[in-house]
Parts: sequence; structure tokens; C-alpha cells
Amino acid sequence: MLDVDHEAITDGPVGRVLLVLAAPLVAQNVVYVANALIDTFWLGRVGEDAVAAVGLSLPIQSLLGATVVIGAVGTQILVSQRAGDEDESGARRVAVNGALVALLVTAAVAVPVVRYAEELVGLLGADPALAGTTATYLAVVIAILPVGAVGDTVENCFTAYGDTRAVFHVTVVSVLVNLVAAPTLIFGVGPVPEFGVAGAALGTALASVAGLLWILGYAAGIGRDTFRLTREAFAVDAATLREVVSVGLPLGGQRGVSELVRVLVVGLVALAGGAAGVAAYTVGARVATLAIVPALGLQQAAQSMIGQNLGAAAPARARRTTTVGTGMIVVGFLALGAVQFLFAGGIADLLAPDLTATGRGLAVTYLRVLAASYWALGGTYTLLAGFNGASRTRTSFVADLVKYWAVRFPIAVAAVPVGATVGAFGVTVTPGLGWGVEAVFWAVAASNVVGFLGLGAYFLYTTRRGMFANAADRASGDGGGAELAGDD
Repeated sequence: MLDVDHEAITDGPVGRVLLVLAAPLVAQNVVYVANALIDTFWLGRVGEDAVAAVGLSLPIQSLLGATVVIGAVGTQILVSQRAGDEDESGARRVAVNGALVALLVTAAVAVPVVRYAEELVGLLGADPALAGTTATYLAVVIAILPVGAVGDTVENCFTAYGDTRAVFHVTVVSVLVNLVAAPTLIFGVGPVPEFGVAGAALGTALASVAGLLWILGYAAGIGRDTFRLTREAFAVDAATLREVVSVGLPLGGQRGVSELVRVLVVGLVALAGGAAGVAAYTVGARVATLAIVPALGLQQAAQSMIGQNLGAAAPARARRTTTVGTGMIVVGFLALGAVQFLFAGGIADLLAPDLTATGRGLAVTYLRVLAASYWALGGTYTLLAGFNGASRTRTSFVADLVKYWAVRFPIAVAAVPVGATVGAFGVTVTPGLGWGVEAVFWAVAASNVVGFLGLGAYFLYTTRRGMFANAADRASGDGGGAELAGDD
């Protein structure tokens, strides 16, 4: 029922095909986020400081995750275009070289971060009581980053071919491993000693290894035949390496500029709200990560669908995929936001029952402010899928540069006292307005709305100028054939 073949992707009803293709990805992302929430759930039983320690490391993890995007998403876009053009050998060549890009780039950042984890955490201005624990957690999670990057890249090849169920299977395996490993290693069971916060990181590492082994088995033809790596594909190709980097680097830059702001914002939160503020921000960030799962799944599906249609010289269908997907997400996220607004208190209690009264109050406020901007946050993902699928990945970079640096960070600065020093890289904030940590929450919501509206206006402008038709020309190599297909 959830199988989607090439003909359906290029000829079937857009809305239905997009939903069917996205369904396993949404489920996969739900399970993936649940995997992340496992740490918060169990560490919430340890105490507020344990939750805050993980929260301080999250922006750094996400910032370094930008390096994963370069190989993983760049590979997905190029493999989907070659699949649409029925270039099987080219798709396999991209997969192998894309995985190599992912391995090399992530290893280059993982090694120094693990070595200097304590110094890096110190730059955030963390409380000395939290710094050591945070550094330990960070070092373990980042040490396994290259393994996760290769796994994500190979998974994205299955997504590019429309086999989204394979990715779901891998994530389920990873979560099952972490479900057992996390509480065992955090609290200690039988002969296994109690590792505390470090145990949560070790559970995550074991889950990453399990996921990689499973997807490599699928790629070897064990249990799946949708996408398979042959021996001939294992050859380094300089041109393909450059192409993967060319498409993926702006997306890595997009992720980087947004996550760097998040690192700085955590410093603002720590300064303006203390441990209670950081814990509340962590709860909100975890819930928001779960909330955007449908948009992320639809984005991944849309990028593959758009890429295949451009490879098949069908630009009008590529554009329709973007607009239909965005409409569905905006409507759905309006309803999702309403639910979160109404039940914010119960959500905070479920995730972190041991928060102080101050921490709980801040968490409820942040959850409600976030809920008001969910429709814009979700819609941004599917709009970006249109640009990414057309290999216009620089647009994603510029859009996030404006959203985070021109809107979110300047507003968030108002949270700290006048003349205060932000707890990230020793930057002196001028002028701080002393609005309190709630200003950070509103900065996040405002940037979501402004980002969506600006990107939507630019999407209309570029599509009227033939963005998808031009992309189809490049992807299919059909000269002017794509122009005849239209872009309206």
C-alpha cells in the first residue's frame, strides 16, 4: 500500500503520491525524534541539571550536524534526478561518492571537537557545575557523528528512489536499541554501572551503529531490491565528489548559520533565565523537533519527487508538488499549534516532571509561543523543498541567513540586561534591554513567520521566471524540451 514506483512519482495524483511517499518518512521522523526524547525523558527523572546539561550541548550538536547535510542531502537530490532520468549507474556512483563526502567532512570536525569538548562548552559560559557533564555528553555523541553521517547518506538514496519504508525500518531498529540502552546505561542495571548523563550519550552511539549496519545490509541487497550498491560503483570520481559538494555545501551552510544562532541564543537563555530558563528552552526545543516531523517528512518526500520529475522533464509537476505540499502543511500545522497551545502544561509535566515552578512556567510559555508560529515553520520546509529539488540550494542558505541573523538574534538580544556579556564566545551585548528570557521565545516565533512570508514571495517570483523549467533542462539534458512542458 505504501510502495511508490517511478511511474506514480512522475504521473500519479500529486497530493496522494506525496502523502504516500511521505508517510513512512513522517513515521520515521516520529520515531527518530522519540529517540531524542528518550534522553530528556529519563534525564528528567535524574534532575533539572541533567536536562540542562543536555540542553546546552544540543545547539553544538545541531551546528556540527550541518556537516552531515552536505553529503546526505546533496546526495539525495542528485540521486533522485538521476533516478528520474533512469541513470542507474550514475545514481550508484553519486551514492558512493556522497557517502565518502559525508565521512570525510564529518570526521574533520568530529576529531577536534571531541579533543577540545571541555573548552568548547566553556565558551558557552556554562555554569561550572554543568560544564563537565555537558562536555562528556557532547564528546561521546560527536565521536559517533561520522557513522551517523554515512548512514544518513545511504538512507537518503532509498528515499530518492521512493523506498521510504526502508528508512523507517532503520530508524525503528535504532530506537529499539536506544530504548533498552539509555535507561540501562543512565541508571545502571545488573553488572552495568551507572553512567548518568554519559549513559544517555552512549545509548545514542549504540543506536547509530545499529542503524548504519541495517541500512548497509539493505544496500547490499539483503531484504530490499529498490536501491542496491554494486561493486562497480565503489570508485572515487572527482567530478561526482565536486557535484555533491556543490549541491550540498549551501545546504550545510544553511544549517550552519541557523544553528550558530541557536548556540548564541542558548547563551542568551542561560544568562537571562539561568538553569530554569535553559531547561524550559530545552523542553520547548524537543517538542518543536517532534512537531515539525510531518513537515520534515514531507520535505524529504517532496525533494525526491521534485528531483525525479525534473529528471523526467516535467517542471510543471515539480512546481505543483511544492505548492500542494505547502498548502497541506500550513493547514495541518494550524491545527497542531492549537493542540499544543491548549495542552502546554501537560506536555511540560510529561517531559520534565521535576522542573522547578519557575522552570515549568517558562516551559509552558515557550510551548505556547512556539505553537502560534507552527504554520509558518512547517510551510517553510516544503517551500525549501522546491528550491532544493531544483538544485537551487543557495536560496535555502540565504533564507536562513536572513531569518536567523536579521530577525531572530537581534530580537533575542533584548532578553539580556543592558551591558551584559553574552555567555557565548565572550561577546558583549549592546544594547541589551532586560526584557527577560521570554524575549527569546518571541524572537523564535517572529523569525518563523517572517521567514515563511519572505520565502513564499520569492518562490512566486522565481517560478514565474521559469525556475523549474530551467532546472529540468539541466537535470534531464533534453535541451529545450522542458520549456515546452511549461512551468505554471
